[in-house]
Amino acid sequence: MSQSYIFILMIVIPFSFSESAATGKECVCDLKNLDPPFPKDELTKVETDVLKCIESITLQKMTDLDMLALGLQQRVKQLEDNVIKLEKEENSNLYGAVSLRIIESEFAEIQDLLNKLNRTTNDYQHLSVKAAAQLEHMKDTMVELEKFDKMQVMKRYRESQIKKTLKQCKEELEASSPPPTVSPARCGLGQMVNVAGPRTYSLTPYSTSYSYGAWGRDVKPAPGDENKYWLVVLTSSNVYGHYVRQYGTLSTLLLGIGPKDTYISSSNPTTNTIQGSNMVMYANALYYNCYNTYSICQFNMTTRTVSTVALPSDTGYNSKFPFGHLGTTYSYTDMDFATDESGVYVIYATTSNFGNVIIRKVETSNPPVLNQTWSTSLHKTTATNTFMVCGVLYATRYLDKETEQIFYSYDTKTNKERFDLKINIKKMQTNIEYLNYDPRDHLLYVYSDAYIVTYELVFQ
Repeated sequence: MSQSYIFILMIVIPFSFSESAATGKECVCDLKNLDPPFPKDELTKVETDVLKCIESITLQKMTDLDMLALGLQQRVKQLEDNVIKLEKEENSNLYGAVSLRIIESEFAEIQDLLNKLNRTTNDYQHLSVKAAAQLEHMKDTMVELEKFDKMQVMKRYRESQIKKTLKQCKEELEASSPPPTVSPARCGLGQMVNVAGPRTYSLTPYSTSYSYGAWGRDVKPAPGDENKYWLVVLTSSNVYGHYVRQYGTLSTLLLGIGPKDTYISSSNPTTNTIQGSNMVMYANALYYNCYNTYSICQFNMTTRTVSTVALPSDTGYNSKFPFGHLGTTYSYTDMDFATDESGVYVIYATTSNFGNVIIRKVETSNPPVLNQTWSTSLHKTTATNTFMVCGVLYATRYLDKETEQIFYSYDTKTNKERFDLKINIKKMQTNIEYLNYDPRDHLLYVYSDAYIVTYELVFQ
């Protein structure tokens, strides 16, 4: 009868071997691990501490102080203006007494903001000290845990990550050449080479209630309205809106202070109300897709009157040619509106052009008039958004949850188009429902899953 032998082998981990007496026909080896046991409880504690840090330190909390400081700065400026007015008035004048009462009220509001700012600062200081101590402890623990890494897995992982980062950086540098933009003579800008930011990132005053909407500034504001911001949320089915909310400054928008609502209609949806999240403000008028039609609506913010102009009868509307990607469709985005240095454009698609994008210049008279047309070979449903800069149309597409990419351009001066652009936009939320360029500050204004965001365009 042949003898059988049983061996237990552990790779890498050092063991000592001792022979025990053979019993019968079998030989048994005792293996003893010379290393101390792995402290799994310590690793579990580090993982728990990391999760707590992630939950306690959010981007929203980091922007709270900035928002409070902006709001305080704005209220102090308003107070200074009111004090100057009061100094010019007669003491016995009734209006002087009213102004004094207003100033007292503003003092109280500023004191409330200061108290809130102090509380928030103290809370964040305490959070910062606590987080720093936790991070230092986690760092020391991980140094000790790495001593158990006999195969140097972590070292190789870090080396791999560095190589991956370097490779990615190299690929971005070797990406396609900058898109064909206009020469500086046309609008004073060089070639667009990058998108930086975000510069602003905040929930709207409505919080997470409305995923679809739009916001920005009037590209051609009336004197005195240069600092105003407008916001439209689609309050019905994420598709329809019927009023425009305005704020005096960016800080008041972020803080939700002093909104002014201008209604297109008391009901929603109905004739000439807003359909879809694409719209722009130009010369105190909002341009958007009229409800349930292939027409452009021009809503005058002062007179609250609506003028319309119809696109060709085979223009897609009611989600025939919407923006979107494989994961989702941006419903009722058949018409997009864009502004650049020369005015307003509408971007749409028709069946006669096989669903490909058409660019149309909109003259901002009352009523609006359709002007020059450019036909492209970009199928509209392959893009997620479009915008105009210096007469050049750019289109974006969805890459993943973290990245949107500018991949296409059409130059209305040369009629040249490209599909090989690779300018990435770092997203803060999964989807971008609205995007438009403001030539006044060279920012992209974005509405992304209930958040308002800005990005800065970088020119060569």
